[in-house]
Amino acid sequence: MFKPIKSKKIYEVVIEEIQQQIIAGTLNRGDKLPTERELAEQLDVSRTSVREAMRTLEVLGIIQVKQGGGNFIKERFDDALVEPLSMMFVLNESHPREIVDLRQIIEVESAYRAAERITDEDIEELRGIVEQLRIQTNLKNESMSVRYDKAFHYSICRIANNFLFSNILNMLSNLMDTLIEDARGIILLKEENQQVLIEQHEKIFHALEKRDSKAAAAAMREHITLIIDEYLSNIKESDKFSNRKTW
Repeated sequence: MFKPIKSKKIYEVVIEEIQQQIIAGTLNRGDKLPTERELAEQLDVSRTSVREAMRTLEVLGIIQVKQGGGNFIKERFDDALVEPLSMMFVLNESHPREIVDLRQIIEVESAYRAAERITDEDIEELRGIVEQLRIQTNLKNESMSVRYDKAFHYSICRIANNFLFSNILNMLSNLMDTLIEDARGIILLKEENQQVLIEQHEKIFHALEKRDSKAAAAAMREHITLIIDEYLSNIKESDKFSNRKTW
């Protein structure tokens, strides 16, 4: 199925080869990929390069990893192949700072617009999310805390009712999700930050509840600043998104 790559190349070439197989119809939805060892031998690359390619393809929503069963082309591509920005970001080995910069630009403005356009139903939805975020954080259930943290930010962007804001975040959803998980992991190394994170989300919510645009934007900016101060300060310049341990 696969032809050896003549020279030692990095994992991007492995990704391109698999994409070409999909485009050509050699690989179809639900197909199981060869094992890492088999792919490494067929493509004449290291298993490390194959493993990195698999991680990237999983993040981009192209393959599904089944525990103990191997790697499979996904059955549905609703959330895959439509993430060209994610693919570009990963293959360019960009730094997490760039995602934080984008979040600051989009989310601060989203909070401002959301305060202008929020409905009573939206307020109740956000109230429930914030309440659950506090409960799960106090229970130290980090997996659920991450879930509600993500829901909070995506909901605000939706409420802002800006097609481009929402679609940019959706196109980068895997990167955004990874960033939120990664950032929380580092920020919460300081125990006092647990309460700080809760209070910041509540502050954003209360500003939205009051429909105070300036306060909502300021509260969101304060939250992103925490990420910059606590998360990015612990990330090395050489620590690219393509080699994050969480991937």
